[in-house]
Amino acid sequence: MADYRTYKNALQNERLPAAVVDLDLLEKNAQDILKRAGDMRIRIASKSVRCRRVLEHLFKCSPRFQGLMTFTAEETLHLAQQGLDDFLLGYPTTDRVSVEALLKLNKKITFMVDSKEQIQFLASCGSSVRVCLDIDMSTPFPGLWFGVRRSPLRTLQDVQQLISDLPSQVQIKGLMGYEAQIAGLGNRGVLGPIIRFLQRRSHADYARRRGEIVAWLKQHHTLDVVNGGGTGSLEWSSQDPGVDEVTVGSGFYSPALFDHYVNFHHAPAAFFAVALVRQPAPGMWTALGGGYTASGEINVNKRPLPYLPAGIRLVEQEGCGEVQTPFTYRGPEKLTLGDPVFFRHAKAGELCERFNEVLLLKNGKILERVPTYRGEGKSFL
Repeated sequence: MADYRTYKNALQNERLPAAVVDLDLLEKNAQDILKRAGDMRIRIASKSVRCRRVLEHLFKCSPRFQGLMTFTAEETLHLAQQGLDDFLLGYPTTDRVSVEALLKLNKKITFMVDSKEQIQFLASCGSSVRVCLDIDMSTPFPGLWFGVRRSPLRTLQDVQQLISDLPSQVQIKGLMGYEAQIAGLGNRGVLGPIIRFLQRRSHADYARRRGEIVAWLKQHHTLDVVNGGGTGSLEWSSQDPGVDEVTVGSGFYSPALFDHYVNFHHAPAAFFAVALVRQPAPGMWTALGGGYTASGEINVNKRPLPYLPAGIRLVEQEGCGEVQTPFTYRGPEKLTLGDPVFFRHAKAGELCERFNEVLLLKNGKILERVPTYRGEGKSFL
């Protein structure tokens, strides 16, 4: 991991705030993810990257990185028009304009469905449509829904009922089950033992259900993909019955929420820099901007995490602000007005929604500046 002075020197002539990706650490994370996934092929989740050039860089890291899981039809269309291929939409869509445009391309595109309404909509868009069934991986415990509210498809019977009268235009080509309660839920801290116990119980439940569904589907349909997992559940998903690929996105950047896992650690490869503009008191500084709060339920884990120089402490009454972020610091660095301080976003790709470009560092120096989706004039959600 590079230190504060390395990053400070790299950005000495840059306008701040700035988003930064350390390619050395990104590539290290990619190699660690490949090891964690065994010999499984890995689909990259574009939502967690949101920068086309970084996506292209990751594909060059290994031939086992194959295909993209996208998050909207419009985003998929944009990436397809830029030369990328093999798309699995992670979420259902009702964007007819984008779907019809996608179906006219000579690309491998698979749409996500979990209801008859979605299937009928896609059937009305074209004469040959590939779909993937989204299976809910959550586990209900007494008084607790352990997972996210996602798909209504939970059992083999649910699947059989859904596709009993499949339109001729639609082909079942995939099955996906995202285990959010394992892949996206940290299991460190006071509640860690309880969370890990629930995760083990939940894994036994959804692995059995998914295995039954996969076995039946393969008797009646030609599946190109059985997708599972995420950064937090690679070891489990890659060994589940029927799964032939896993999805990874956040693990490449390793945002702050991924500090809360006990079974793996990836290096912080993406962060942002803001400039010091005030010193309201000895040992206290104020940076311009920084209030890039993550989506999801509201709690302190969703705010940016102070990163470098080590020892930054936020002022709890103010947190990270839209136009200013005060903090205390009594470390060895001799800070002065104009110096950068670095924060990590709580989530991965959402940081790119705040910046037009990302500075790519290699060996501690700026190698290239590349546009984010926003920098390409795109805003998909």
